[in-house]
Amino acid sequence: MANAGRAEGATENHFAHPLPLRPSSQQQEAYLSCCPTLRLIYFSFPLGSPPRGDCLPVKTALDIESGVTTPLLKDDNLTRLDGGGDDDGNDCVQFGQRRGSKHARVPSSDSSVSRDIVWKHLDSEDGNSIKYRTCSWQKTAALLFSEYICLAVMSFPYSYAVLGLVPGLILTVLVAGVVLYTSLIIWQFCLRHPEVRDVCDIGQYLFWDSQVAWYLTAAMFLLNNTFIQGLHCLVGAKYLNIMTDHGACTIVFVALTAVISFICSLPRTFDTLSKLASLAALCTFISVTLATVFAVVQPHPAHFTPDPGGGGGEPTVLIWPASGTTFVAAMGAFLNISYTFIGQITLPSFIAEMKNPKEFNKSLYVVTIAEIIVFSIVGSVIYAYTGNQYMTPLAFDSLSNSIHKKISFSFMVPTLIFLGVLYASISARFIFFRLFDGTHHKGNHTVIGWLSWGTILAAAWAIAFVIAEVIPFFSDLLSIMSSLFDSFFGFIFWGIAYIRMRREDYGPDFYRNRGWRGLAGFIFNLFIIVIGFYFLGLGTYVSIESVILKYRQGGFGSAFSCADNRL
Repeated sequence: MANAGRAEGATENHFAHPLPLRPSSQQQEAYLSCCPTLRLIYFSFPLGSPPRGDCLPVKTALDIESGVTTPLLKDDNLTRLDGGGDDDGNDCVQFGQRRGSKHARVPSSDSSVSRDIVWKHLDSEDGNSIKYRTCSWQKTAALLFSEYICLAVMSFPYSYAVLGLVPGLILTVLVAGVVLYTSLIIWQFCLRHPEVRDVCDIGQYLFWDSQVAWYLTAAMFLLNNTFIQGLHCLVGAKYLNIMTDHGACTIVFVALTAVISFICSLPRTFDTLSKLASLAALCTFISVTLATVFAVVQPHPAHFTPDPGGGGGEPTVLIWPASGTTFVAAMGAFLNISYTFIGQITLPSFIAEMKNPKEFNKSLYVVTIAEIIVFSIVGSVIYAYTGNQYMTPLAFDSLSNSIHKKISFSFMVPTLIFLGVLYASISARFIFFRLFDGTHHKGNHTVIGWLSWGTILAAAWAIAFVIAEVIPFFSDLLSIMSSLFDSFFGFIFWGIAYIRMRREDYGPDFYRNRGWRGLAGFIFNLFIIVIGFYFLGLGTYVSIESVILKYRQGGFGSAFSCADNRL
């Protein structure tokens, strides 16, 4: 959470004085409401591009001491703020615009300015019928539970079978720790920059306020979310094929999942979605608990053969990797564990809608502890009772009783739907807020607002459906995309964010000025950046190798295929 404190207390103005003939915010809104095309052009610029808005001079005692611009809100719907200056040297706030090239600065030694900004955000929504900053830390934790503890937990037994039980458990704890650490960096960054709404704003800030960085981050952000939506359409079709014994064309099931997900995506606030998230998290816990119990009580795992000579016999459990385990297989298992934990791309969006962002760390600690416990127990117990010989990539398929499989998998359905819904909502609000920021459509129930929101969501799900059906190796392509995007959103961004914050706090030589703590923090975050590039390089290589291998084996179908895709 990059330090917003201005180095050496500098007080220079970053913006020109606003033009006196600039139309008022009410005139701008009325004009833009009549011209959707102009609205799209006006609000689609990244930070710092749009014209100036109205200016409200403010100067507080804290400002005078620290040289920090204190953003205040004037319009009920505006949450994107910039500092400027007037001719008298007073700080002023610009309205009706994206955040400027220099973010609102918050001193690291005093969080009162950041707190004031959040309170102004809350006050600005008092007259709105749709309020966004309404999530408590408990509701945010529910969103995180539904995002992290999901279907992917059922792939941990397979990863432990490939890596061996001890390395698998160690990597689970280590990856969880690194992701928690980087998530806390994001939290600190957002406390210093409460005007940040999503990871795209952070991407621009980290790379020297480059508009190119904003656009590239936005492209990765939207692609990542859309591919996750497509994946959940396919997984929903797998479930329907299991329950109906392939009772219809798979395309129909994929489309049906997309339609149901679209309907569930319609709520516009995370506060409302958190209720669905709580249900999804509860159902996931029931699902994995049942699957674990069924794996323990079943007489033999699926595909069991009594002949040890033919690769069968009683289940065997390996503490260390089996001899002959290839690098590609081991790396694939490690990436599988890592990708389950990596989800930091959503965190800035969650923090932006919390009533008290300072409590976000509570959500992180609760969810991380639950992740380690659930992933470790489910992964190790199912693996121990299934064995290397019969372990499947998704543990449901290792259950020998089809009724047990259907029951346990059925409780996973709310999560299958909700996780795609969550990413669709995050993408939709990214676009919607940039189209309607500064208008009453954003915070109120209007025909234009709801039609636009629904249209954005419909387009997102339509694109996800087409991508999932057109690409015959979609799941493997998703692995490639994860390697490309998660390297930045999971590691590289946050190592850079730490260095930027400490540099602003203590100067360019912060790693010397802070003693051993500064040097240790600097080295560790360089290591995090290196991990990100490791994922980017070797992770992409392993994913591409997997695609090539399946092509050679003829493991891919065709586009828009009705073929059964069940487990």
